[in-house]
Amino acid sequence: MPRESRRVVTGHDADGKSIVIIDGPPTPSGAFWFTEAAPADNGMVGDAAQLVRKLEPPTGGTIFRYAVIPPEDTSVPAEERERTTARLFAQMDATHCRTDTSRHPGMHKTRTVDYVVLLSGEVTMLLDKGEVNLKPFDVVVQRGTSHAWVNKGKEPAVLAAVLVDAKPL
Repeated sequence: MPRESRRVVTGHDADGKSIVIIDGPPTPSGAFWFTEAAPADNGMVGDAAQLVRKLEPPTGGTIFRYAVIPPEDTSVPAEERERTTARLFAQMDATHCRTDTSRHPGMHKTRTVDYVVLLSGEVTMLLDKGEVNLKPFDVVVQRGTSHAWVNKGKEPAVLAAVLVDAKPL
């Protein structure tokens, strides 16, 4: 029998810091999260994925992507990890998404609600306050909170995510 999914939903505390607000099984209906509107254009012709060049979707848009998080190489000096991470965010036109990187160079937040499923491997989601260790089929609803993904294991972690434009906080 497959392992039951785990639902982790992020939010903000009274100081605006990212925290976990729900950590448990999905609802009895199997729903992980719900939003009321997002009309997509199903009449578009062509491969819409070829249009993705940024970390965040356009206003009113979505992005469905996967990410491979390699095991963290702690032998790489902190300055080099910072430069590499800064370059990656710049390539995605997302330097404005980076937050306080003193905890980790990958700390960032987007103006989106993200539906993330860990498909394989293990990964840790760092937040401003705390961290969550995730295993395959755990689900995260990332609600515009500052976070970073860290792989403390030996195998790559594969995440699938849907990023949905949201009202900025």
